[in-house]
Amino acid sequence: MSTEQRILVTGATGKVGRAFLNRLLEAPLYDHFQVRALCHNRLLEASDRVEVVLGAIEERAVVADIMRDVTHVLHLATSKETPDTIMDVAIKGMFWLLEECRTSPTFCQFILVGGDAGMGHFVYPQPIPVTETQAHSAYPGCYALSKVLEEVMLEQYYIQYDLSGCCLRAPWIMEKDDLKYTLSFGDDVFGGPRWRDLVGPTQADVYQRAQMIPLMLGADGKPMKRNFVHVEDLVSAILAAIDHPSARQQLFNICMDEPIDYGELAAYLHRMRGLPSVEIATPHYSTWLDNAKAKFMLDWRPQYDLPKMIDSAWDYQRAPDDPRIIWYPG
Repeated sequence: MSTEQRILVTGATGKVGRAFLNRLLEAPLYDHFQVRALCHNRLLEASDRVEVVLGAIEERAVVADIMRDVTHVLHLATSKETPDTIMDVAIKGMFWLLEECRTSPTFCQFILVGGDAGMGHFVYPQPIPVTETQAHSAYPGCYALSKVLEEVMLEQYYIQYDLSGCCLRAPWIMEKDDLKYTLSFGDDVFGGPRWRDLVGPTQADVYQRAQMIPLMLGADGKPMKRNFVHVEDLVSAILAAIDHPSARQQLFNICMDEPIDYGELAAYLHRMRGLPSVEIATPHYSTWLDNAKAKFMLDWRPQYDLPKMIDSAWDYQRAPDDPRIIWYPG
């Protein structure tokens, strides 16, 4: 293996891609890595270690070109809930990548960041912790289906071609002030549920003026437990998986040690910041994504617990050149 290695990052301009590049380029342990960043709608700034390529991952010629001399692939590109493009980007694009990987003389490892959408998220009852051995159960929609297909495709390349790879399955990924805006009764809410739709615009305006926090109740009437991961913890797991012998052909849940309990979240915000809460009934189900396998095999530990996740979101101050832009709903 050459001392210099080249990692291709798809979806490099997204939340995870940017955080990963920052950490990789800052860590002396990875000084021997060059980066090739595939960009589509947005661009990164190139540097002596970062080569930026503009192209569409669903085009085979583009993938063949960007895979030249690549040793590692970090596949992040997706299209979320967009039926017109998601299969081309997430599935066809990944297929071309894997086809190039299996025939490449320089290829070493494929890392996929998957999602708990493929396990049903909070749509189906999960009476026991969700581990890596549980069967897929995508909730309705094309995004969750794509998460299942990605994981299955990678597994089949292990079987068919003994490909070296691993999948890091993440729940909802938080950064900066994301968590704060998941709890907004306004139109600026990040992701779902859309509290404004559940209570109606008039009542939502009342709650918003009072700085109320929605305390989500599940189908059983109890406070929901919902899985999250901070982007920095996910990036730590990606870095830990690079060339780790225990990561070969493995699937890992990458998440907080415990899901966020909306009752505990509301109590903490009331105690520490004086914010009131209101119970909101939903048809959803609590889940507990189990991260023991990653802790045991990768020696990885999440640094964000509930207090740190909350405080980092509420304390985050945006700079004038860092506007809150949501490129997709969640």
